[in-house]
Amino acid sequence: MANRINDRGQIVGTYFDPNNLRGFLYEDGVFTPFDGPAADSIVPLGINNHGQIVGGYAGHGFLSENGSFTTFDVPGANGTEAWDINDRGQIVGVYTDQNGEHGFLYEAGVFTTLDPPGSVGTEARGINNRGQIVGFYGDQSGEHGFLDTDGSFTLLEVPGAHDTTSTGINDRSQIVGVCFDAPCGFLYEDGVFTLLDIPGAATISANGINNSGLIVGNYRDSSNIAHGFLATPMKK
Repeated sequence: MANRINDRGQIVGTYFDPNNLRGFLYEDGVFTPFDGPAADSIVPLGINNHGQIVGGYAGHGFLSENGSFTTFDVPGANGTEAWDINDRGQIVGVYTDQNGEHGFLYEAGVFTTLDPPGSVGTEARGINNRGQIVGFYGDQSGEHGFLDTDGSFTLLEVPGAHDTTSTGINDRSQIVGVCFDAPCGFLYEDGVFTLLDIPGAATISANGINNSGLIVGNYRDSSNIAHGFLATPMKK
């Protein structure tokens, strides 16, 4: 499962070996295992253009840079997971407390909670270098994608879909994500949703997009086996 791609083409993601969920870094055609203090459960989820990697393990968020591994937790949270990091070092993710799930922004040692008005459970999934944040929140009618620009929330919903999840955004404000009932990956650009089509895929999840428009994600085939993918934009 490919989770994020930076402008250098480095991809982070996860795979299953016979016993555990493992992390990886993919660069120039080479897969390198990504290990931390809990190698059998570490999940690298985001990578910026400096090669800084964020993710989660055993209920904690982490930042990995230059061989140094730092754990961090939202104060008072039962669990923390970091989903993305931009080149300014701003980190977004999700934490849980007695009231459920909340999105967060972490900057300069300060955690800020991100909960759209009326939400019941929020996850912040992606952030670009302009500080725009994407994610999704739940309410009584389902799950809804959002774009947060300087604290102003814009609803993102694929037409006809019951649920929409926004997962990644680049500096051109191109957004990728997942929609349901029939699970599909999508690209959102200039107010238009484009669904991704992978031959033979039963489900598709678009997870990240870089500034060249390269999209990474995962899909399941008819045998319910998960595969990562890299999608290259078609020339117009």
